[in-house]
Amino acid sequence: MKIEHLAIYAEDLERLRAFYIRYFGCECGPRYENKSKNFTSYFLGFGDGSARIEIMHVPGLIAGNNSDKCLGLAHFALSVGSKAQVDALTERLRADGYTILSAPRTTGDGYYESAVADPEGNYVEITQ
Repeated sequence: MKIEHLAIYAEDLERLRAFYIRYFGCECGPRYENKSKNFTSYFLGFGDGSARIEIMHVPGLIAGNNSDKCLGLAHFALSVGSKAQVDALTERLRADGYTILSAPRTTGDGYYESAVADPEGNYVEITQ
């Protein structure tokens, strides 16, 4: 298992993007927009296949309002290797009493994933 990406909601997406490119040498993927959800994001990579950073923007978010949509760290994703493993782990977590926040599905940007709340309530994505 490995960490696939960390996600951060940003007030100024382009400023945050420039920071990680300038100071950490990140390579930036294409801008993703979901107009129906008023959502924009970029994936920033390090060129070596290691974990990436997803920076995201939704207008009007505020810091620390204890929701899944506030400025700062939003979630992290763990890659388990396949769609079947996403399905199996999601069902195992459900059977063990954990809260499934999002059932397995293919997202608009092409990920096959589910999401679970860990014991502290953190939003954890499980990706293929």
